[in-house]
Amino acid sequence: MCLLLLLMPGSMRAAESQMLSVGPHYLSVPGLPEWEDFSANKPEGRELNISFPVKTASEPHTLFVRQRGVKMPWRVFVNNREVGKLVTQDTALVAYFEIPAGLLKAEANSLRFEPPKSIDDIEVSDIRLVTGTAKPLFAGNTLRLKVTEAPEQAALPCRITIVDASGALAPMVMAGEMKTDTSDFITRTGVIYTRDGTGTVELLPGDYTIYASRGMEYSVATQQVTVTAGETKTLELAIRREVNTKGWVAADTHIHTLTYSGHGDATVDERMLTIAGEGIELPISTDHNHHTDYSEAALKSKLQEHFTPVIGNEVTTKVGHFNAFPIAAGSTIADFKQTDWTDLLKGIRATPRVQVITLNHPRDLHSGFIPFAATNLNPVTGAHVRITNELFDAVEVITSGAMQSDTHLLYRDWFALLNHGNRIVAVGSSDTHDVSRFILGQGRTYIAANDDDPGRIDINEVCKKLKEGRASVSMGLFADMDVAQQFHMGDVATNLPDEFIVTVHADSPSWTWVQKVELYANGNLVRQTDYLRPNQRLRRSSGFVMKRPFHDVYLVGIATGPGVTAPYAETPRPYQPSSKTFTPRVIASTNPIWIDGDGDGKYTSPRGYAEQLVKDYGTSPERLFPVLAPYDEAIVTQTLALCLERGADIKGEGFTKAAELAAPVVKKALAQLRENPLP
Repeated sequence: MCLLLLLMPGSMRAAESQMLSVGPHYLSVPGLPEWEDFSANKPEGRELNISFPVKTASEPHTLFVRQRGVKMPWRVFVNNREVGKLVTQDTALVAYFEIPAGLLKAEANSLRFEPPKSIDDIEVSDIRLVTGTAKPLFAGNTLRLKVTEAPEQAALPCRITIVDASGALAPMVMAGEMKTDTSDFITRTGVIYTRDGTGTVELLPGDYTIYASRGMEYSVATQQVTVTAGETKTLELAIRREVNTKGWVAADTHIHTLTYSGHGDATVDERMLTIAGEGIELPISTDHNHHTDYSEAALKSKLQEHFTPVIGNEVTTKVGHFNAFPIAAGSTIADFKQTDWTDLLKGIRATPRVQVITLNHPRDLHSGFIPFAATNLNPVTGAHVRITNELFDAVEVITSGAMQSDTHLLYRDWFALLNHGNRIVAVGSSDTHDVSRFILGQGRTYIAANDDDPGRIDINEVCKKLKEGRASVSMGLFADMDVAQQFHMGDVATNLPDEFIVTVHADSPSWTWVQKVELYANGNLVRQTDYLRPNQRLRRSSGFVMKRPFHDVYLVGIATGPGVTAPYAETPRPYQPSSKTFTPRVIASTNPIWIDGDGDGKYTSPRGYAEQLVKDYGTSPERLFPVLAPYDEAIVTQTLALCLERGADIKGEGFTKAAELAAPVVKKALAQLRENPLP
């Protein structure tokens, strides 16, 4: 925001604007930057203090601040009185705070940005004080917006993003009022979700870029406009569906509301517009230890034709968070004080109508517990101290509101679980609690089910297909896969020829692109294709020729590309980062196709092969190592782990001496297992 004068229609007198500091000011703990990109800029300390005089101390004022990278609450004080908090959002935006008449003094005033207790690198700049309350500053500078779906020019729910000349989300109000929500729209700084694509906003005079979007299946329409004081302008934008997902239900299996979870900022009524505006057809309500029913809110918002709400619950415990759905209305809440996974999962499964249980964000720390920490999960073998016969159905490998620094980390964990013989489906979700901070449906799961009528989706069909593994994980890309043009995700591919083609299909809207496609067999990378950036949007189909293995394997495809930096779908930074380097990526993946390599008409896991090998050859390395040579790393690892479980000393002289003559795959597996003992 670079205006020195803001015209206030009505009186038409100039509002005095006083620049308190241009900045930028980098605030962090000196020597302990949270992010690498802050290390190049010497932080000024943990907090910022600015002293300033004013000419019109007796009048109210509005303070504008450009902020970036705010993850935790930062309190803003004027003359030692709190006037508000910076917006907890990583995306650059302009926040404003009203300062009541009488708080300022003519000569000396103080402005202080007080940090949270935890480390949080932020940047503030363009700190400006304007005479007058906020509402008159926006009044009369009107922009009428209309977004339609091409080519029919039909009305549709969508998201509209407005940024100023510096690229920051712009402050605004809906025309004629300061309310932030109605049944037709909701707003946050620089963001509108609208029920029918229309909205009228008032902005500060200046240059803006307007984006219209609707999740990853649609294009993004972009238009620039200059808003002039006292004038009304009309802007029409059209978006179109670019990614064909017919036959796939777009689900977000992890959604919260402020109303029932008690944190975040999205009320249950506001949540309806974000669901429809991001193109989610099957929203699963997962408030903490609460069965939330969206049906009434969907009817109230007149959006019931766009999605089928599902009652769910994030059973939030001290030993992990588990989503359960669907749930019969009025059911008793499962005992979330349980700490034994077997009893906990039995209790969740007993909740009326529950068909699916997912383990959420398994690498995140909550209540001092990390489900996939080394004390619980061996990342090499997939052995987990809490997993028994009672097993969850799915695991989040992508959670856009809780990303990992290493986007493949949870995939490796999932592969390890599959190798250990656990049939678990990979899912993606948002875990959003907010309207705009973490975008609903940015992480999502596509399930192969009938989507002809989004308002009447067969929930039982979806749950059945999901548990069968007929699902694709998505964050900015879409992926599918077939084997021999005959078998698809969730299938056991039988009677295959000696040589066959595995095709990984990866699609993207025009605002992302597929840079790399990888194919994994039993969790090991076996094929890879790197692409140049295309001149136009296109679907990537990577065909990999494979020889039929003599043992069974499962195949998974993963597609990745550069992350999104634009504010309409900015790739979020990791929630609990393990690295100071942030490399944003978009990603999509398939679930497995199970290859019947040995021709017995069924799939056998690496653990299953290990059990048979140990049964046939025992745990003696002299007998076992020679027969392991033709097997892949997953089967060899499981076999050696089983030897360890049965008392073999894999670090002893016998294994060490036998390893000298063993195949490379045996040496590698043995070394990894020695470095990662069973939990």
